[in-house]
Amino acid sequence: MKAFVFPGQGAQFVGMGKDLYDTNPKAKELFDKANDILGYSITDIMFSGTDEELKQTKVTQPAVFLHSVISALCANEKAEFDMVGGHSLGEFSALVVAGALSYEDGLKLVYARAMAMQKACEKKPSTMAAIIALPDETVEKICAEVSTDDNIVVPANYNNPGQLVISGDIEAVNTACAKLTEAGAKRALVLKVGGAFHSPLMQPAKDELEQAINNTEFHTPSVPVYQNVDARAHTNPEEIKSNLIAQLTAPVRWTAEVNNMVAAGATDFTECGPGKALQGMIAKICKGNDAVTYHGLEI
Repeated sequence: MKAFVFPGQGAQFVGMGKDLYDTNPKAKELFDKANDILGYSITDIMFSGTDEELKQTKVTQPAVFLHSVISALCANEKAEFDMVGGHSLGEFSALVVAGALSYEDGLKLVYARAMAMQKACEKKPSTMAAIIALPDETVEKICAEVSTDDNIVVPANYNNPGQLVISGDIEAVNTACAKLTEAGAKRALVLKVGGAFHSPLMQPAKDELEQAINNTEFHTPSVPVYQNVDARAHTNPEEIKSNLIAQLTAPVRWTAEVNNMVAAGATDFTECGPGKALQGMIAKICKGNDAVTYHGLEI
């Protein structure tokens, strides 16, 4: 069985999507429609902007979404799939490709999400850090010991065995990194991100996005959609909406999500979108399982 998976923020690069725009009429039409919906030329930034322009959350998220969705929609007709999933932002891409959201509504929600998250980031300085080569349980325990109501640090992204990203207030993240290094982490690397994604500090963004999601029409997807909040497959539109809302302040359970896809029969993972980050994660999650293959999308 085939699974289409979609990357999140951080996969972007200047020039992404330009070849597709220049050579595929359907892609050009979809990119041009996105410029109209957003009210500015995001393609100019994607194709020839600067790294700094592209790194802004309000630009990054719709840019990665557009590259991912348009790539999948313009893939050859043999690119069929039996299930979908996405990492954080990528979950919106997955929902559009599976037919649970229209292209237009998906883009509007992603832009609303990006703007709400950027505002939350500006409201309170915060950060994230990647913890390498420690058991998840150790990271969870130390975060719980360090975190307080006023100085939060929590597990945010369960990317693959031995890589867990933490998120929260700058002081709490730095304290946790020091303790995790003492506990034997190979690396505790503070990331260059705008804020504490997938933590309680995103509550203002969650409140804002909830209204937008509840005002958007969702449909039953054509295939099961595996969601980050519980790592399980969903087809019920109301469940999908509820999980999307919860996702902003809850951890991304990517390791469990991939394992659940494999348990459901997935043997072929195709990453749709910029970069190869998910392929690397899947390789580590499925290490030793020769039945599982992973690759990028052929268009």
